[in-house]
Amino acid sequence: MMWRGWSERKSRLIAAVAVIAAGLALRRFGYDLGLPFVVVKYGGSILWGAMVYFLVAALLYRHSRTAVLAYSVTVAICIEMLRLYHAPWLDEFRLTTAGALLLGRVFSLWNILAYMAGILMAFWLDRRLRKTR
Repeated sequence: MMWRGWSERKSRLIAAVAVIAAGLALRRFGYDLGLPFVVVKYGGSILWGAMVYFLVAALLYRHSRTAVLAYSVTVAICIEMLRLYHAPWLDEFRLTTAGALLLGRVFSLWNILAYMAGILMAFWLDRRLRKTR
């Protein structure tokens, strides 16, 4: 039983790392490839939402996928809402690359919709992959 849990955690962590790599590649090379702004901007946000799902799923591997879905949505919305809070130390962190990637800079309802799309896609993929195991 323990190994099954580890296998699920490992596969979800690998998925999270793959999504992070895809997101960084999209942000770095998207414009050079001629992709439009909306694809680079919201594609990155969709991938960020998928990353949140896979990380939460890896941490809460014993919970149902529905619970993981709910926690992922909550985490994504809370982080987006955090953008409305401004403190000097937090704004300084947001100006760094890590801060911009993790927390973002500007609140947007469109980002929340993109996160939800990414979370739902990851949820669907996680469900499909689990059925094949």
